[in-house]
Amino acid sequence: MKRTPTLLAAVAAMAAAPAMAHTGHGTTSLFAGLVHPLGLDHLLAMVAVGLWSAAALTGRRRLAGPALFMLALLAGAVAGAAGWGHALVEPAIAASVAVLGLMLAFARRLPAAAGLALVAVAGSLHGLAHGAELPDAGGFAGYALGFLAATAMLHAAGLAAAPRLLALPAVVWRTLSGGVALAGLMLLARA
Repeated sequence: MKRTPTLLAAVAAMAAAPAMAHTGHGTTSLFAGLVHPLGLDHLLAMVAVGLWSAAALTGRRRLAGPALFMLALLAGAVAGAAGWGHALVEPAIAASVAVLGLMLAFARRLPAAAGLALVAVAGSLHGLAHGAELPDAGGFAGYALGFLAATAMLHAAGLAAAPRLLALPAVVWRTLSGGVALAGLMLLARA
């Protein structure tokens, strides 16, 4: 129970910090891949996928959300590195954060197949941005290894935090999901 305020304080501190997405250029491709998902838009989405998966899916199926997101992320990154990204990627990523916040709010009412489809779409959009930001130095493999490792850690954080958050009064979960959705809308307004 004592960890929940610490987790919420950490999330608030990250939200207050400037977004770190699209950083790491001029560094090794592995490091660039590790830090790219730490931007507010990517961080919120990836933690939200873990939270939603733990709240909406049961047993081993809880890993389906993160696994599907990572597969779509990788496919999107390949497409983005090949130049398939477009000007609407950033607004679409912001919108995906808002949608993931709404998915958290309705985690137990949203059919699993629909939720997983939305997770895949979000993963591919975030992947397009990752691929478009491939650093000049280094190769795609190191970069992909970095952003996949960071993504897995963020998903794991969401999966681990969900049971504790769900055990608290429902207002905590509603506030969290509303905060994610609102952050997505704010990011969309700035995109």
